[in-house]
Amino acid sequence: MGKPTGFLEYEREVGRVESPEERLWDFREFHGQLSEEAQRRQGARCMDCGVPFCQAGLPLAGMISGCPLHNLVPEVNDLVYRGLWEQAWVRLSKTHCLPEFTSRVCPALCEAACTCGLHDKPVSTKENERAVIEYAFANGLVKPDRPVRTHKKVAVVGSGPAGLAAAILLNRRGHSVTVYERSDRPGGLLRYGIPNMKLEKWVIDRRIRLMEESGVRFVCNADVGRDTAAAALLEEYDRVVLACGASRPRDIEVLGRDAGGIYFAVDFLKTVTKTLLDSDFAKVPKELAEGKKVLVIGGGDTGNDCVGTAIRLGAADVLQLEMMPKPPESRAADNPWPEWPRVLKTDYGQEEAAWKFGQDPRKYQTTVTEFLKDSQGNVRGARLVGLTARPDEKTGRIRMIPAEGSETEVEADLVLIAAGFLGSEGYVADSFGVQLNERSNVKTQDGSCRTGDPRIFAAGDMRQGQSLVVRAIADGVLAAREADRSLMGYTNL
Repeated sequence: MGKPTGFLEYEREVGRVESPEERLWDFREFHGQLSEEAQRRQGARCMDCGVPFCQAGLPLAGMISGCPLHNLVPEVNDLVYRGLWEQAWVRLSKTHCLPEFTSRVCPALCEAACTCGLHDKPVSTKENERAVIEYAFANGLVKPDRPVRTHKKVAVVGSGPAGLAAAILLNRRGHSVTVYERSDRPGGLLRYGIPNMKLEKWVIDRRIRLMEESGVRFVCNADVGRDTAAAALLEEYDRVVLACGASRPRDIEVLGRDAGGIYFAVDFLKTVTKTLLDSDFAKVPKELAEGKKVLVIGGGDTGNDCVGTAIRLGAADVLQLEMMPKPPESRAADNPWPEWPRVLKTDYGQEEAAWKFGQDPRKYQTTVTEFLKDSQGNVRGARLVGLTARPDEKTGRIRMIPAEGSETEVEADLVLIAAGFLGSEGYVADSFGVQLNERSNVKTQDGSCRTGDPRIFAAGDMRQGQSLVVRAIADGVLAAREADRSLMGYTNL
């Protein structure tokens, strides 16, 4: 695949990324694309490595190694190298129905498992994927589906990555698909959970228009289980796919939690994005963070998104808390390739904070023990405590224990809780009569997407818990196959 000596001749190269100084003043995407010639050189770096872990999607040491969609990565890279862009799109579309999203927001599990990355820098597969899909859209290769209709009807509840993937494939098979979304616009996590500078919303709108042209119907402002009855959907549709996400944010139960100015990260990010979209980007909700000292609780992707968003809104300072120890800068002995590298990652928000405030905003092995209030009942600060990592005597798992004498106080006018999610909304499951497991996710049978009711399937974070966009898409594809098989007796999806 690719040029046999390409990985020796060419260095890894990615599209130009605007500096923090350039990008902090708006909510545009800041990652550009390479020229066609330069992108072809990146395709040439892909080795005929014999065992392409990049497309394996296998669980190793509790994490996924390689692409969960099993994209035929070496083949696509080879076609990029040869400049056969239309064929590259055809090959990519065999396994992937939403590459415009993963090529922007995926952490690139394929690259982490790249053989070339064992001793050198990995192939820029994520950027190759983006080049392919954008070429396909620009040249009219991504066309509406025109299937022969089966006269079967399927409802998809939730329009995040899992719901969109399931809807695309079920519609492509010929079933009549209606997608129900409780927000005012389709997209779910893609729309309101990911900031505009990571994923501009015209990318979602472009896909939604294409799906509508293909026959998929979207019903927004429909909160199934509350204002839209689950029983009505089960009566009207032959099958239902639940793809509502893991949308219950994890809270911080400490003294002073009821203070004003403390928000869940997902609510904060949604408010910012909705304000921008409603005003066609004429209004930036500066009042949310301008001049404020912001405390972000959580060191993951959502916490980083809060850091970058708060800075764009004019925050006076940002501090980000992470409970776990600081990761090493390179792989440890117990984290060999091709496992996902558990190494220090500095994302765009942290880069921007370091540029603006002079230091990395993250404080490791630290958590909040109390929120402090002012005379009006609003948050004015927080009491923090350092944590020490100790193995549990019974399970052997690492526990973070408060360290004596490590208490400190910090000022904070705005607190954003980005501590992850607990599971799916219980009222949706209750309304459909499906069971939840011990993690509050919909219980399915034998690792499949089938629930106890043969008419109902579950996919994405609602089934497997909080995870990556690419895993949600893969799960949506799986749910579509199983729903199709239950309707038709076989599936060709």
